[in-house]
Amino acid sequence: MRSNDFSALWFATADRPQCQEAKKVKKMALTRDFTKTVAARVERDPAFAKALLDEAATLFLSGEPETARLILRDLVNATLGFERLAKVTATPSKSLHRMLSPKGNPSMDNPAAIFDAIRKCLKVSLKAHTVNLQKVG
Repeated sequence: MRSNDFSALWFATADRPQCQEAKKVKKMALTRDFTKTVAARVERDPAFAKALLDEAATLFLSGEPETARLILRDLVNATLGFERLAKVTATPSKSLHRMLSPKGNPSMDNPAAIFDAIRKCLKVSLKAHTVNLQKVG
């Protein structure tokens, strides 16, 4: 039995007749890179860009810097780009790439400069506020 024959058996059930397409399962490549998808959405939807910036700031201030860095990286790619960010922050582009990588470990000054540059690019201000945690149970 070939592997695609097995997948056809896997999806077939007694209670549900299968169409030809469901019997032949093929792997599909992603049609678009995630970074390009985010960039396109940021370009056409300023509210989405602002929401990403807000989420990155909230995550950063809430003790989740890893996720905040990844969102910032996508936002930098979609707005300023790393070369322009390097000029604005007076930090080498390579260093910025490392800082915003999953294992990056930037000092407190660097994320502040990145937030400031994106904030200015989007023409928004950031305002932090506390939110009461909901009690569980």
